[in-house]
Amino acid sequence: MSKIIPTTQEQGEWPERWKTLDHGIRVGRYIDREFLDLEFEKLWSKTWQVAARVDAIPDVNDFITYDIGDQSVFLVRTSEDSIKAYHNVCPHRGTALTLDQGSFEHGNIICPFHGWRWNTEGENQYVLERHEFRGGKLCNSDVALKSLPCEEYAGFVFINFDRDCGPFEEYIAPVKKLLDDCIIKDMRHYWWKKIPVPSNWKAAQEAFFEGYHVPATHPQLETAAADFIYGETIEDEYEAYGHHSVDYESFANGHGRFYAGRASNYQGNVKRFGPDKDPVDAMADRLQLLVDGMDAQVLQHDVDLLRSLRGKLGEDDNLGAEYVKVLYSDAAKVNRPMPEAKPEILSQWGGMIYLFPNVLVFPQAGNAMIYRAMPDPEDPNKGTFEIFSTRTLPEDAPRERATCEVVTEPNSPDQVYLIPRQDLGNLERIQKGLRSKSMRQIWLASHNEKLILNMHQELDKYVQSP
Repeated sequence: MSKIIPTTQEQGEWPERWKTLDHGIRVGRYIDREFLDLEFEKLWSKTWQVAARVDAIPDVNDFITYDIGDQSVFLVRTSEDSIKAYHNVCPHRGTALTLDQGSFEHGNIICPFHGWRWNTEGENQYVLERHEFRGGKLCNSDVALKSLPCEEYAGFVFINFDRDCGPFEEYIAPVKKLLDDCIIKDMRHYWWKKIPVPSNWKAAQEAFFEGYHVPATHPQLETAAADFIYGETIEDEYEAYGHHSVDYESFANGHGRFYAGRASNYQGNVKRFGPDKDPVDAMADRLQLLVDGMDAQVLQHDVDLLRSLRGKLGEDDNLGAEYVKVLYSDAAKVNRPMPEAKPEILSQWGGMIYLFPNVLVFPQAGNAMIYRAMPDPEDPNKGTFEIFSTRTLPEDAPRERATCEVVTEPNSPDQVYLIPRQDLGNLERIQKGLRSKSMRQIWLASHNEKLILNMHQELDKYVQSP
């Protein structure tokens, strides 16, 4: 990975415009090419990172290509229970062995340039005119494919470019129980989109580190709070804001989460939908906005089950509890895996689990929406944003291979749902503002934006390392 580091850093001085403050972040971290190069050199080359979902390579000999900066890797399923990662390069003349995703016929990895061949264990099997190389003494081990540390966990494939990296178990430990409790490992492919964004990768993911943005960015989801922001003052500002129900936790290794510290709309809190509205319809209408605006995390079948409760609740029944019962009863009928219905797990519904450096998981009952923010190889003002919609399926359901839809028109309703269009629509404005000569830093709220600060503090451990 290329390396361009300012003279001040080489002399042991950390540039002012790259500093992480107690109350904010200097803007150079988002807009300087030199900082982007430093991230490639010291972060992406050293950290554990998600290279793919396992659904992208469900069958033996399936492969997928992962590019980060100027480095390329391919993952291949070598057996039902094993996945390996290799540097995507032929050791002969440097040709990339894979593009995108596919399957190696008969388990043969063949260079398209001269036909050299390997098996999926990385062992060389054929060199054209072998006698011409190394005086006729070229060994298979001389030209074996170079592997990388690779771990399969929670439906993800993690890799690390550093062969001397720390144990994966230590990296994932702070969020392992959360991911296990929400059965992320059981989530299966529904849809996957890759969207170009006009912003730095960090700005793109930080848009989702808090619920503080919802009333202004998604006014249809919090109408009372939006009325306060965009209209006349309402009587009780505090009760109008849904983010007041959200708690945040920063963890070691840069990870974090937010969750429902108090009952959320996902769990049956349907206040402010009007005194004359049936509570089932009120909650269902709210969740329908998420189905129509996202089709991830909350799916149409979930809302249909909720509506089936209309007219069936007693005066003392709790809507949230009854909704949970009908969800779990329906799943049990088809042997569909579900997380345990414990309060601490239910509180994660509608929340987020952040995996440093660039993956966000939004779990729900038997579903999960997943985001991945990727840096542009050369321009700190650009990036790529991926959305994975996943769900559990009945145990006997066939495993569908995940394939990516590349979005060409991010503002098109035909290609991107409303809610991500609203979120991603802010990014061009954010990146434009970060380049303003009047802008030295972003300010961070101590509670609602604590995950952003925690992420940058972990990032500093990499980019400021010797």
